[in-house]
Amino acid sequence: MESNIILVIILAISVIGKANSVSVATAVLLIIKLLHVEKYIFPALDNSGVFWALVLLIATILIPVADGSINFFKIKGNLTSIVGIVALLLSFFTTYLSGLGLKYLTVQGHGDVMPSLILGSIAAAALLGGVPVGPLITSGLLALLMKAFHKG
Repeated sequence: MESNIILVIILAISVIGKANSVSVATAVLLIIKLLHVEKYIFPALDNSGVFWALVLLIATILIPVADGSINFFKIKGNLTSIVGIVALLLSFFTTYLSGLGLKYLTVQGHGDVMPSLILGSIAAAALLGGVPVGPLITSGLLALLMKAFHKG
């Protein structure tokens, strides 16, 4: 019952904060719990949910390549520009951070920080017009900081 209350609070905050993706995800989890099918669905989501979410996200990002609006000429032009090179380097770094963050949350067992990461994302969405897609990168930054200070 406590988990339902926490999910309802997250749902309310995400609705108020206009973090629609968090609202939908939380609502789906609540519905699964209220239907009492979580013992069937949660393990599958836990095991492969992040993978399939990333597949969908990457497929969405690659649509301009698939529909032909990005071609080799545009790619070459981008990769030889300052903005393109900086984007490549930042992408390299943030992807590394996401991997660190995923390990920090799962393998190293620090999933208890997820509510703070989500609340920070919701606050940034509400107050700064951000998009709450950064918990893995944020947890990667957190993992780097904890490693630097030898705490975790």
